[in-house]
Amino acid sequence: MAFIPYVPYGEAEGLLAELYGRYDRGDGTLDNIIRIHSLNPRSMKDHVELYAHLMRGRSPLTRVQREMLAVAVSSFNDCFY
Repeated sequence: MAFIPYVPYGEAEGLLAELYGRYDRGDGTLDNIIRIHSLNPRSMKDHVELYAHLMRGRSPLTRVQREMLAVAVSSFNDCFY
């Protein structure tokens, strides 16, 4: 559960409802990192696009190297994701 206020899935309307449908896990649930953007749907879309570019876009680093960096940074930050 997010510690930041968010709009519940069933209460989403308009762009937020569209984005919730696009980014859900396939079972009607969302990752908290996505859900916290519900008060600003545009930031949700931008966040997902930035992540996709960083992890899958052109880079001198391989996908495996990028994933290893993400794991190391998450561990350093005590992030449980």
